[in-house]
Amino acid sequence: MPFAKPTNEAAIRRVLSAPRSSTYVAATGGDTTKAVDLYGWNARISAALMLPSHFAEVSTRNAVSDALSTVYGPQWPWDNTFEQSLPSPNGRPFNPQRDLRETRRREPTTGKVIAELKFAFWQGMFTARHDVRIWNHQILTLFPNASGMTAEQLRRRIYDDLEAIRKLRNRIAHHEPIFSRNLGDDLMRILELIELRSTPTADWVFAMEEASNVLGERP
Repeated sequence: MPFAKPTNEAAIRRVLSAPRSSTYVAATGGDTTKAVDLYGWNARISAALMLPSHFAEVSTRNAVSDALSTVYGPQWPWDNTFEQSLPSPNGRPFNPQRDLRETRRREPTTGKVIAELKFAFWQGMFTARHDVRIWNHQILTLFPNASGMTAEQLRRRIYDDLEAIRKLRNRIAHHEPIFSRNLGDDLMRILELIELRSTPTADWVFAMEEASNVLGERP
């Protein structure tokens, strides 16, 4: 993700559109050259953050699947008791029961269902409604590097981490500005969530990720 100096800021701003560029122009005090540089950096850090967030999501959702397999068996997406344990709110944008039913109708295996369930589904698994059935007796084993925390404290922490990551990813996915966030804090949340699950995986991600370097290159 190398830095590249734009050669024609005016042409670039026209292509990006005035409303989109205006956020960056305002952030740089009206300096259009700096605004384009900031836009480029925002895109670079957005891309860089996707690599560690990928590992945070995959490692966490696989931990949930392991926990569900212990309680409901390896075919947990088709277990009626599990389905009924999920909330099914009326009039809300996201309905976990509906998400599970629609996903398992399309996908023939547990692995495919895991890959297709929404991020909000996995975050919702870290709520208190699942403590007795799932987390009280499993979470400290599945996230073995959470020293000094109770099962409830760890479950709450993971929920909060996933909330921050979800909001960050949504902005990145919609190509929105993220430069005003505390991105250093976001990155540490992501990396520490991976570390809670697996030190070897965290070490690998630490060695690969470029977000730390890009953060230091903000114009």
